[in-house]
Amino acid sequence: MIPALYRFAACREGNVAIMFALSLVPIVFLTGLAMDYSTAEQKKAQLDAAADAAAIAAVTPAMMAKTDSQATTAAQNIFNSKASNLTGVNYSTGNLSVNVTDSGLNRTVTISYTASSQNAFSKVLNLAAWPISGSATAASSVLPNIDFYLLLDNSPSMAIGATSADISTLVSNTPDKCGFGCHESDKAPNDYYGLAKSLGVTLRIDKLRLATQNLMTTAQQSMQANNNQYRMAIYTFNIGFNTITSLTSSLSSAQTQAGNIDIYEVPYQNWSSDAITNYDNAMSNINSTMPNPGGGTNVAGDKPQEVLFFVTDGVEDEMVNGSRQQSLMDNGWCTTIKNRGIRIAVLYTVYLPLPTNSWYNTYIAPFQSQIGPTLQNCASPGLYFAVQTDQDISAAMQALFQKAVATARLTN
Repeated sequence: MIPALYRFAACREGNVAIMFALSLVPIVFLTGLAMDYSTAEQKKAQLDAAADAAAIAAVTPAMMAKTDSQATTAAQNIFNSKASNLTGVNYSTGNLSVNVTDSGLNRTVTISYTASSQNAFSKVLNLAAWPISGSATAASSVLPNIDFYLLLDNSPSMAIGATSADISTLVSNTPDKCGFGCHESDKAPNDYYGLAKSLGVTLRIDKLRLATQNLMTTAQQSMQANNNQYRMAIYTFNIGFNTITSLTSSLSSAQTQAGNIDIYEVPYQNWSSDAITNYDNAMSNINSTMPNPGGGTNVAGDKPQEVLFFVTDGVEDEMVNGSRQQSLMDNGWCTTIKNRGIRIAVLYTVYLPLPTNSWYNTYIAPFQSQIGPTLQNCASPGLYFAVQTDQDISAAMQALFQKAVATARLTN
């Protein structure tokens, strides 16, 4: 009897079945766990993608022009629409948090959600759903609203031929070999403006007029692309200060008005001793015309940023204590304007050296090399551009405008 018991105890023929039966329960549990966990991770990835989309929707260029409340609603709608189309997910709109924070021109949006993924092996796991949660953050900044004040030199020196060929044509057709189309209302003996027109000569002022009109098109395109607002005011200066158009949001109207930009017409030769470029008067007037700027946001009560767009050849020519003074521009007014938080963009239409001219050699040549540096010092950092004879004033003006726009956000 005892030997039989030993043989039974030593028998291994039924162990595989027993061990399989014993391991079946954990195998089923682990398989169910793995499948439900994998499903939950897939659902979380889909909800995370929905959270990313919702956060991004709140900081699109179009939405950056909207209020925080509108941005919040947009984010909620995006997430809820995507989450509601997912099968096997338990989600309630009350489990979504959207936080929109604005700081000046910057916006940060944070999306947080909680949900659960329904388990296929709920009875095995004794867990009806697997909890999942996630978050996403998106941030963006908007270009500010800007008021541009264009102050354009239309004194007689801007009547120089626009290109070397234009200058040569005038020199060849004037008795005193003059490359300037000076405009005199008495028409004699030196109304070279009329001569330039009859010869088909383009003057620098003609290029400036066209460049200003083209700038309005560029500004409109930039405004539409960036979903912000630009306004324009255009003034010319000579011995006086003249309004082409006051500050307007209608850039198409400003473009039309820019067509009136022309060289200053003097009554006769040597009128006012030819001292017809008064920077002090021009800068004093533009300073009093421009109000204090704001941050350029859409926050109620805020005002646009401001840029003074200054185009000149950089030579002061005005009467001082009864005498004609030709000199560099005094940058005191530039400092005053910049200290008010107004940026200055300077386009220097390079004063053409005339070494064969005794007047130039006597009065201008001594400081010719300092004209550009003086104007660059007037400009705000990075907002200075010099355009030579034969170069494209329109392209230069647009490049300077784009730089002023692109760097505007850095001022906040």
